[in-house]
Amino acid sequence: MTHAVSTSTSTPATSDATSDPAVVTFAELGLPEPVVAALARNSITVPSPIQAMALPDAIAGKNVLGRAQTGSGKTLAFGLPILARLARHTDRPAAKRPRSLVLVPTRELAFQVVESMTPYAGALGLTVRAAVGGMPFNKQVEQLRRGVDVLVATPGRLADHLRQSTCILDSIEITALDEADQMADMGFLPEVRAVLADTPSDGQRLLFSATLDREVQSLVRQFLPDHVEHSTQDGKASVRTMEHYMLMVDRGQKDIVLSEIGAREGRTIMFARTKLGCDGITDRLRALGIAAESLHGGKAQNQRTRVLERFKSGRTPVLVATDVAARGIHVDGIDLVVHVDPPADHKDYLHRAGRTARAGEKGTVVAIVLPNQRRQIQRLTGMAGVKSTSVNVSPGSDELARITGAQKPSGEPLRAVSSAPRDRRDSRPRTGGYQGDRPRTGGYQGDRPRTGGYQGDRPRTGGYQGDRPRTGGYQGDRPRTGGYQGDRPRTGGYQGDRPRTGGYQGDRPRTGGYQGDRPRTGGYQGDRPRTSAVQDAPRSGGFRSRTDRREYEGFDGPARNR
Repeated sequence: MTHAVSTSTSTPATSDATSDPAVVTFAELGLPEPVVAALARNSITVPSPIQAMALPDAIAGKNVLGRAQTGSGKTLAFGLPILARLARHTDRPAAKRPRSLVLVPTRELAFQVVESMTPYAGALGLTVRAAVGGMPFNKQVEQLRRGVDVLVATPGRLADHLRQSTCILDSIEITALDEADQMADMGFLPEVRAVLADTPSDGQRLLFSATLDREVQSLVRQFLPDHVEHSTQDGKASVRTMEHYMLMVDRGQKDIVLSEIGAREGRTIMFARTKLGCDGITDRLRALGIAAESLHGGKAQNQRTRVLERFKSGRTPVLVATDVAARGIHVDGIDLVVHVDPPADHKDYLHRAGRTARAGEKGTVVAIVLPNQRRQIQRLTGMAGVKSTSVNVSPGSDELARITGAQKPSGEPLRAVSSAPRDRRDSRPRTGGYQGDRPRTGGYQGDRPRTGGYQGDRPRTGGYQGDRPRTGGYQGDRPRTGGYQGDRPRTGGYQGDRPRTGGYQGDRPRTGGYQGDRPRTGGYQGDRPRTSAVQDAPRSGGFRSRTDRREYEGFDGPARNR
């Protein structure tokens, strides 16, 4: 059952949080009584500003464009109108034909949306299911075959289902796009446009985002020609309960300052630019007795799920993540966000910061700033609409303890985090080729197995073997202890054939441990040039390569890239 969108104007109508709309309750907004009761059971009785503004128009069937900072309640702002509309049905959805669609850029955000909507959907007898990469495809096919009311999907995995006709969008009544700006940043807009074009043209559409750039505006013009716009302060990080600091540190003291922050009480989330950076920070923190774990695209989906569960339960108080986590993590009680590496742009700053001070809670955001990074951070915070206080800190300083609650770590090493083999669907982007540290029968395998070529890390027993057929390519005469290691965790970056005298030393015994107030000649090197093939050069914005795009762990592009 679908009907045409009801619009009251031919041009967007805009409301702003500064108008201070009268406080209303969910019961007064026209939501079904079972949903209102379920909200009350979760102690949610008064809508947030974006919810109070957007819900009436969305429930009335209008197209809605919503702008609000992360953590402002956008999920329920589009989720509750979807449920209110689908509650009119008395029959079950048809096989393969969901009745509503929520598009999100990352897997973690998809799971968060499902988790947020499920209690209220259950009160109405509706189903909410996820279709994302890294999870069993056939299980999703079976769920779609049984009928789904609300499908929450990432663009890449949904495209897979559409190509194989396991999902058909001709019964979609209402479509919601969440974090549209990140989908644009990740290069998903072609897929998003194709999906929206497959949905009925008279269906209702809701688009929510923290920021609106030129690409998102083009999407709005194409698919939301008649809409009502609601904005809360243009999505800027102007949360009154959030404090921002730039912690100025000397290059040789950055690692020590970071370890003292990690040893604080409470939940802390730290952001690094790359997967390798996340693992290096995590290893160094654990070597000093700090229970930290990393979250990034190098982990299988089941590993990432377990890491998040331990972080939510408090078993792991420190989470070290790439920027994708800024869009998909909602954990209560995160009171400190740390920018270990500068974000790529001001939008990433906003979404990192949005992990704290959610729903009226207090929070602190700090950036660890080396002398050569001051101008970069000042420019980013200015563009983000943030007033940040610059403070000089050093290991053990009173200012560091006052702002972050830092304290000296125990110095007792924790067991290294296990790196289980990545699950096949998440980690093997191709049917052949280099396949991590799984046993291999040959080198690059294309579409057929080969018996020779690069043999991974298997011991090599001989070098050149004359005219005898070679089953293992060049085999040298000794095992290789360095060089490119595939997808195995790298304990010290690219090491070539010679020892490294500085930088992160992997699992080698540390002779100094926690070093207090004296500078270190190795360890974290900030933005100094690295000899590794992996370069952490600052990015001025956007994606520079396919590798950069893949850095987003929720990347669910075409099947060949998963």
